Amino acid sequence: MVQIYKIMLKVALLCLGIIAISLLFLCIGILFGRRHTFRSQHVGQSAALRKQGIHCVQSMDAMERKTLRTREHALERREERTTD
Repeated sequence: MVQIYKIMLKVALLCLGIIAISLLFLCIGILFGRRHTFRSQHVGQSAALRKQGIHCVQSMDAMERKTLRTREHALERREERTTD
């Protein structure tokens, strides 16, 4: 029973050592590596999505409201002409 715990302790220490070494390399890479800049994750600033006609939700909502207003305005004008 004691031997199993010794083996488990060795494996656990080995895993912790590997994790510690990988974190050390990660820190070194962050501190001394090239400065990476992250691209904007905003949908409206992606050229590939713009080509497909996909915009951010706020922009699409504003476009829909604008087209709805122009349709309502056109219907109102059409109704005014028919009632006159």
